[in-house]
Amino acid sequence: MIKTAVARRYAQALFESLDVSSIEPTRVALKALGQAIKDSVPLRHVVASPAFSPEDKIAVLAELGSRLGCPPAGKAFLGQLVKKNRVAFLPEIAEAFAKLADAAKGTQPVIVFSATAIPPDEQHQISNRLRNMLKRQVEVTFHTDARYIAGIQVRLGSTVVDNTVRGRLQAMQHLLTKE
Repeated sequence: MIKTAVARRYAQALFESLDVSSIEPTRVALKALGQAIKDSVPLRHVVASPAFSPEDKIAVLAELGSRLGCPPAGKAFLGQLVKKNRVAFLPEIAEAFAKLADAAKGTQPVIVFSATAIPPDEQHQISNRLRNMLKRQVEVTFHTDARYIAGIQVRLGSTVVDNTVRGRLQAMQHLLTKE
């Protein structure tokens, strides 16, 4: 909870310091850096270890930011994260920043999972239906996962609408084992 609150404050501060043209490149760079922090053990070691000076850590993050197209304000922000010892919060900051960017654009990110690939015409229908239901622009991302067996699962923020065979089987299992 505290980590999320801190991440939101940092994301809000960064968002307010950027001009409109810098928001999307910063969003992309933060997402990639957050994912790199999650996935790369050597990178986590560099940013967490006291063996490396703050200048070295800033140089590493600035170089990664440059390669990812991060604007100068974003690189300065990364330096502040190092100085305040908040680099470990980068994945959460990236997520909070993405929510702020979506709200500013007036779009809602939606993730749709299915067992098999959904044809493009059906993807278009699903996107239109979601846009009409939510009465706002949606940015739909489609993923396939054979574990769902059949049906689709729609994730809209923290809301999940599960109409998959796997979800129904799990619900039945829960009901049968509940006592």
